[in-house]
Amino acid sequence: MGSPHELQINGLGGGNSLSSKVAIVSPSSRPGCDVDYLFAQVSVDRELVDTRPNCGNMLAAVGPFALEQGFVQACRGETVVRILNVNTGAVIEALVQTPEGKVTYDGDARIDGVPGTAAPVVLNFQGAEGSLTGKLFPTGSRTEVIDGVEVTCLDSAMPLMIVNAKSLGMTGGESPKELDENVALMRRIEALRLEAGRRMGLGDVTDSVVPKPVMVSPGGGGLAIRSRYFTPHSCHRAHAVTGAIGVAGSLVLPGTVSSALRDDVPFSQGRVSVLHPAGSLDISIEIDTLGERPRIVKAGVVRTARKIMQGTVCIPS
Repeated sequence: MGSPHELQINGLGGGNSLSSKVAIVSPSSRPGCDVDYLFAQVSVDRELVDTRPNCGNMLAAVGPFALEQGFVQACRGETVVRILNVNTGAVIEALVQTPEGKVTYDGDARIDGVPGTAAPVVLNFQGAEGSLTGKLFPTGSRTEVIDGVEVTCLDSAMPLMIVNAKSLGMTGGESPKELDENVALMRRIEALRLEAGRRMGLGDVTDSVVPKPVMVSPGGGGLAIRSRYFTPHSCHRAHAVTGAIGVAGSLVLPGTVSSALRDDVPFSQGRVSVLHPAGSLDISIEIDTLGERPRIVKAGVVRTARKIMQGTVCIPS
């Protein structure tokens, strides 16, 4: 990938944490799964690879890749690829468009923050709660206080530390550039994140990208929430899919920092809009609150993928 170098000029990385990622895919030995997907987050400026988190944006390409590699036999029209995320143990169902029995990348689906249109890839996350910690609320509390700030520590598809923007003196509508340049704010968020990681049972997360910090604010009514998602040391220019699932869940699960931003009405299933700097991301979500503990039954999202290149990477000796 060309790390450690801020431009990753001696490699394939794009000089940004969002474009310094690797998906490692192979046929799966797990019954009921087609392929295994191991995600690796590669640090840009350090010799560091983190395989603890998952990545939904990279996940969108796993189904098409598996079909093109012959790991899965394509059907005519649409093919279901069942993906085991090795990092978290979650199983994701990817619906890939395969007219004439071949992957197509052309289509009319549009994703905010992504240029152009492409064929839709529907991702349905099943059993995503407790992705890394084993619990939806790893600390045992839906809301708690860290250094005078109310936070929610939640693990659904991605371990998150969620905080109300107002608690940090922000509106929540700031641009990623504004947030990144606010050195005092970034230091404050990192201090909160380190303690949240310890409380969530993740240990010392200094050299890890999880938990991800999220700053939330009102989304303008209804089932909408505004989010600023950190990766974790800079603000995402749009939003991570896995993070959006957790943010959507936090809005509809009672007792969280996020749920205080919406009308307190019962919720079982529906579509939540996560507003981000480049637009919005819609999450179809179903929850079960009847048992002893709340449960996110299913979460779905539409993404797109495009094949950019294929070939051999030459590794410097």
